[in-house]
Amino acid sequence: MENSAQYLFLASGVKNEEGFWMMGVKNCDESILADKNLLDCHRKELIGNESAKDILSAINLNIHNLFNELKNKNYLINKPSMGISFDIPLDILEKIFDFWFDIYKNQEAWETCIGLLKVRKRISLKNLIESESLKGNSKKWATQIEALHTYVPNSLGIKYVNDPMWK
Repeated sequence: MENSAQYLFLASGVKNEEGFWMMGVKNCDESILADKNLLDCHRKELIGNESAKDILSAINLNIHNLFNELKNKNYLINKPSMGISFDIPLDILEKIFDFWFDIYKNQEAWETCIGLLKVRKRISLKNLIESESLKGNSKKWATQIEALHTYVPNSLGIKYVNDPMWK
């Protein structure tokens, strides 16, 4: 059972009239469809359990980085009670899902990309790319990872900024 086949999936769902995206791992096709909160499955890949967990971990870190980036730029993204906000378009999530699923097939590329993703958690890769600090495939992958973090909503979500406490 340790590395049995699992489905890594991206689906849309609704709970208490609140929409969300869900990425996760399920042990069979029917359990995705049987989940009463899930509506449509947009991506579904059958892979080993450990591989699914590794890829899902990378996807979640990528999404976490993206949310932090938006928060730092004063964009307000709704937090649903479960899953990922519908404020993030499906095509952005599909790109993130597809990138990490595809890169996992090449162990050397995977390890490099995971390292770059962890660096991206702290700083933008843009300066490393522009300063020629990265070469070859590392630069190519850094450019792709940075592109996965460039989504910007159409408008600022924060309508009211708190006054400083010293006023």
